[in-house]
Amino acid sequence: MNTPVKLIRGLSLLDSILLLAGGIIGSGIFLTAADIASNTRTPALFLSIWVIGMAITILACFAFAEMGAMFPEAGGQYVYLREAYGDLVAFLYGWMIFTVSVGGTIAALGAGFAEYIGKVFPALSAGHVMLVLPFSHALRFLPDLAITRGHVVALAAIAVQTLVNIFGVRRGAVLQNIATWAKFGAIGAFVILGLLVGRGSWSHYSQPLPVTAAAPSIMSGIGVALIAVFWAYDGWVYITWVAGEVKEPQKNLPRSLVFGLLLVGAIYLAINAVYLYALPMREIAANTAVAQAAAASMFSSGAAQWLALVIAISCFGAMAACIMSGARVYYAMARDGLFFNSVGWLSPSTGVPVVAIVLQGVTATVIALSGRYEDILNYVISVDFISFGLTAASLFVFRRKIPASPQKLYLAPGHPYTTALFVLVCAAIVITTIATFPANSAIGLIILLAGFPVYLYWSRRARRNPLAPNL
Repeated sequence: MNTPVKLIRGLSLLDSILLLAGGIIGSGIFLTAADIASNTRTPALFLSIWVIGMAITILACFAFAEMGAMFPEAGGQYVYLREAYGDLVAFLYGWMIFTVSVGGTIAALGAGFAEYIGKVFPALSAGHVMLVLPFSHALRFLPDLAITRGHVVALAAIAVQTLVNIFGVRRGAVLQNIATWAKFGAIGAFVILGLLVGRGSWSHYSQPLPVTAAAPSIMSGIGVALIAVFWAYDGWVYITWVAGEVKEPQKNLPRSLVFGLLLVGAIYLAINAVYLYALPMREIAANTAVAQAAAASMFSSGAAQWLALVIAISCFGAMAACIMSGARVYYAMARDGLFFNSVGWLSPSTGVPVVAIVLQGVTATVIALSGRYEDILNYVISVDFISFGLTAASLFVFRRKIPASPQKLYLAPGHPYTTALFVLVCAAIVITTIATFPANSAIGLIILLAGFPVYLYWSRRARRNPLAPNL
């Protein structure tokens, strides 16, 4: 009898922390400062909102860490939802991850990498059209597709990272670690050189935005700013998706969640402190490319090009984490019989879900070519926080169902109060997001509900054709 192929636990604590940090730090920290400054309006609140965002996110990490130690399996959040609420809720979460969330994130990061690498190397600029595919002549409901050099660069980055991950979790981790260390080095140089030798002024810390009739109230401004902050912190859940490949997961998963997020919070606070040292609040609020503007102000116009390289590296590293992690959710769905059986297949030589990784790469490629990744990511903001709130609330279910489990090597600090607070914050963010972006939120909910008939198909198919135990 053949021995079943299993996932290889090859990720150390350091690998896990770097995956979490690398997955969080993408382009968001370089693009959100303008929105946050215009809504917070004072330097103190502009900086404090990052600490508030980290503190709220770490409440989620506490709860997820306990569930991760309890269920150290591939799929992470999908598994927690399945065990707490059943297959339907878990499938709808996986459906959103597969159809829009991960594919859209990979496509957006690929496009961000291409855009900023094009600023450093103009020959790779996205503006150069290489090929036009005339779909409108054959399929009148589709527009013509113009493929630019930027598309090629983005697709090449997706293809390279997909290929590396096919050859094993260790190779994927090495690529991820290199990209993350490069990112840390570049950001560290920006922060240290900016504060030590950059042309800036500490007086900016006492210059709020002027009060105008159009200025938001403090509470509404904080609510909108927090949406941008949470978007910048997004990606911390990736480490739970690869829990089946983490060494000593009962210990290392909780540590990576908490230590990794604290590391990211410190980096984010340092970066925004440099922005404020370089530019007054009015210029931060008026400039969407704040990082490059800050670099040009502190050093020279040529430094903005260097910052473009930093952002490109950051996008590449975040994409590496997303590609490594996302496929494990589809793998877990397939193992439950709720997706194509082949997606649950592990390579005997590498122990990775090859079909899941390739399928993910194809999905991201299609979304990248469509150019709709920004719209797609906007659709899932409210749904993301519905899933986070539901998952955190799962801890109440597990504490009741398995109160004395010997697997509980980690207990969420402050539960039930910290967990309940995070659930309430998620509810508030969902309400704020729906009120602020009603059209996008409605589309996201429609996509979520569209998964219900798909679930009925897969669940019936699974009952008729159960997955072979050694697949």
